[in-house]
Amino acid sequence: MTPPRRITLKDLAAQLGVSTATVSNAFNRPDQLSPKLREHILHEARLRGYQGPDAKARSLRTGRSQIVAVILAESLTYSLNDAVASELLSGIAEVLDAQGHTLLLLSGRQSPARVPGSASIADGFIVYGLMPSLAMLADLPAQRPLVAVDFDVEGQASVHVDNEPAAYAIARHALGTSPKRPAVINLRLTEQPCNGRIGPEHALLSADRTITRARLDGFQRAFAEHGIEPDDVPMWNIEENTHEVCAPVIEEILDLPDDERPDLLLCMSDRIALTALTLAEARGLRVPDDLRITGFDGIAEGQYRAPRLTTVRQDSVEKGRVAARMILGLEPPSSRLLGTELVIGETCP
Repeated sequence: MTPPRRITLKDLAAQLGVSTATVSNAFNRPDQLSPKLREHILHEARLRGYQGPDAKARSLRTGRSQIVAVILAESLTYSLNDAVASELLSGIAEVLDAQGHTLLLLSGRQSPARVPGSASIADGFIVYGLMPSLAMLADLPAQRPLVAVDFDVEGQASVHVDNEPAAYAIARHALGTSPKRPAVINLRLTEQPCNGRIGPEHALLSADRTITRARLDGFQRAFAEHGIEPDDVPMWNIEENTHEVCAPVIEEILDLPDDERPDLLLCMSDRIALTALTLAEARGLRVPDDLRITGFDGIAEGQYRAPRLTTVRQDSVEKGRVAARMILGLEPPSSRLLGTELVIGETCP
């Protein structure tokens, strides 16, 4: 028995009395149709057993897969659980959904030097964060567009927030209380892994490799302005922005003798700051009386608990939207710098 012929896009369009472009838009470009018309077409397609345009055939015909790959510096598990990374992905997905594109998530940590082979089908790439190896970027198809987020790739578009002036602003605010022993907790700033105190033997990454160097530059500009020698301010480094990795380093800081323990912690992220706040409270330290703490990112958790975190709020969702619009050609590729907001909470009033 001959199997029934599979219904095609052209068949469905004829049966519904609409153009093939209208049916295609219902599946691939929903912003081009009214919600009512799109739902009608999708409903009728389901009734007739039509699953949508053949993606493989479309790719062969047009040379485009309508897939955008996001290459994350961290593992997928970490990125999806990290508040800042998940907000960025939400902004990217919002734009891709509206334009009928699919999001492909890849981790730069799946291989130390190569992008996964599945990346070859993508129409463009958004690369987010400090890659474990810049050599992997050489594997990307040279003719495909690329947008870097939170770091720079020579000759490519990028999206940043104003890290240096934002860090300067929050440090300037915190130093207005004239702390006796300020300290800085960095996030993955050393060339070689270091989860602890930074010493003379540790070389620091440059500002074009990591946003935390730009934030450190902002802190140090504020130190110099307040007559504090930047080299005299002790610094610690955190290798991963999680409570589990932060905790041993922060415990080391908080357990210093009273006359050595910092009375101001300028933290490179809200996760670091919130870990410091929790561990300080567990030791009976009063925040902000005994210890002042600042963060960076503006994640919701820092604003819901008490004392509320003093931080810099960045719009990570908008950062994702901008990157996605550039990769799809909805706005010209360029170097974009987004603003931030200083949020004064109770941890450093």
